[in-house]
Amino acid sequence: MSGAYELRPIGRVESPLTDPADAPRQGDEGAPQAWLVFSPAVAAGLGDLRPGVEVLVLTWLDRARRDVLTVHPRGDRSRPETGVFGTRSPHRPNPIGLHRVRVLAVDGLRVRVADLEAVDGTPVLDVKPVLGPPDER
Repeated sequence: MSGAYELRPIGRVESPLTDPADAPRQGDEGAPQAWLVFSPAVAAGLGDLRPGVEVLVLTWLDRARRDVLTVHPRGDRSRPETGVFGTRSPHRPNPIGLHRVRVLAVDGLRVRVADLEAVDGTPVLDVKPVLGPPDER
């Protein structure tokens, strides 16, 4: 594998969560509502986001370690170490977060979402729709 790759954030998370240690492990485990704040350069891409829609938010987990290849699942040392690619651990060679969230409101470049466990200031890389069955796409 070769070549250089460049990722540019398109926005950031605004959340009451400020410490990764205090964040829920998954969004549906008590994550507070948060805002996705987008760059004006991507404003046209927000046009079809509506309240009630579910989307996948990809983030760059900028506070995660990148040298981790095995973890105790969910940080539970009573469980055997597992290869990081078989877990949802934020610590991994390329710490890309994947978050399934529900859009609550859209206000210009700001999108209010439910179930986002990312901490305040986390860079947003992309947003993709959650696809239904093939006949609904």
